[in-house]
Amino acid sequence: MARVLVAGSFNVDHVWRVATLPAPGATLSGSYATGPGGKGFNQAVAARRAGATTRFVCALGDDVGAQLARDLCTGDGIDLRAMVVAAPTGTAGIYVDAQGRNCIVIGPGANGALAPAFVTAALDGLAAGDVVLVQLESPLDAVAGALEAARAAGATAILNPAPANVAIDEPMLVRTDLLTPNETEFSALVARHVGERIDADAVSGLDQQRLHALCRDLLPHGTVVVTLGASGCFVSHPEGALRGDSAACYRVSAEPAQVVDTTGAGDAFNGALAAALARRPDAAFIEHVRFAGRFAARSTEQAGAALAMPHLTD
Repeated sequence: MARVLVAGSFNVDHVWRVATLPAPGATLSGSYATGPGGKGFNQAVAARRAGATTRFVCALGDDVGAQLARDLCTGDGIDLRAMVVAAPTGTAGIYVDAQGRNCIVIGPGANGALAPAFVTAALDGLAAGDVVLVQLESPLDAVAGALEAARAAGATAILNPAPANVAIDEPMLVRTDLLTPNETEFSALVARHVGERIDADAVSGLDQQRLHALCRDLLPHGTVVVTLGASGCFVSHPEGALRGDSAACYRVSAEPAQVVDTTGAGDAFNGALAAALARRPDAAFIEHVRFAGRFAARSTEQAGAALAMPHLTD
């Protein structure tokens, strides 16, 4: 079976649950919990629990957070390749309100030291059929190195361009086979690379052909999946490369869920999508997207990020 190889971040999350998200100057009362997170780790756990053989490449400190990462990877059967650095393991402060919405502050720590040479070496043995998944909580040269390694091996390169405030260049898009932005990230990418200003809140309401045209301008050679929260997602393929689908563009409705916490839902979608591509490469792409949507919906029904990822049997 093909593998999923995730290069990215590991954080120790500090989570406060409050009635409303904090405003400037506010002092709120809430409950506190801590646990593992980071987009890279969340996606690696999702891929593994969605049934794929998974390797996770990251940078860790020499501290309690690093030991947590090692223990959790062992427990989930994830092949961890960690670069140990002097900086502390990454952290995140997360506030979650009564509706499950969140705001997050990241302390990169060791994540900011992940080196391109280490990533390339840790992706040894890449083969056609494997899936490489990256995000933007690591240095961009390390992310680009992972994408380039995927391209050289004939593996599928997935770029989840999150968080939205990180600007990526054209060469990184050229290395990408599959791009998975949410509305905010899509809006930022279109403004930077297409030259059009679209409010993030307006993305889900765009006419299908208009949205498809923007996706084609953004990534002419590859597939774009725009995740739209409660509105599901939009898929855009280049003509002649439909990945087994019958249409070049379409929408997929969101799966119903009893939402508790949306933290990590996008990571759940990305990890599950990568796992589906690795496990069933001959299936139509729409089947992979529907599976990822179901997986992400289930992840929102528990509190937390990485530990909220469901198992395949769920």
